[in-house]
Amino acid sequence: MHNALLDNAPADQARHAYNAAFEELGLTWHWDAATYARLQASTHGAVRTYLETEQSHLLRAYEADFLVEAIEAAKARCHASMATNRVSPVPYASWANHSLTPASNRATQNTTPAPRFTPSALYT
Repeated sequence: MHNALLDNAPADQARHAYNAAFEELGLTWHWDAATYARLQASTHGAVRTYLETEQSHLLRAYEADFLVEAIEAAKARCHASMATNRVSPVPYASWANHSLTPASNRATQNTTPAPRFTPSALYT
């Protein structure tokens, strides 16, 4: 089966990987080509700029660095899956069932459970 995603420019492949990452994380975001191009021109990074300009309500509940790290890590996994398997990334387990802990806190993590990350929490 032919996969049209692999015929696209590297920027399109990266954009598709971001969209797959958003889905993996339970986010209802979708970047079209124009949005992705606009965000790439940002000096602060595409994800951070999008958070600050389009999803600022999330920054009341989560630190920007934490969200950027989570999204970039998911994007890297999705992009690698797309490149390795030459198909769209396989669905991942719902992040709503997992705790997310920022990478910077992992080494000093205590026994207190991390707050649950759920899509509904993103809109509080």
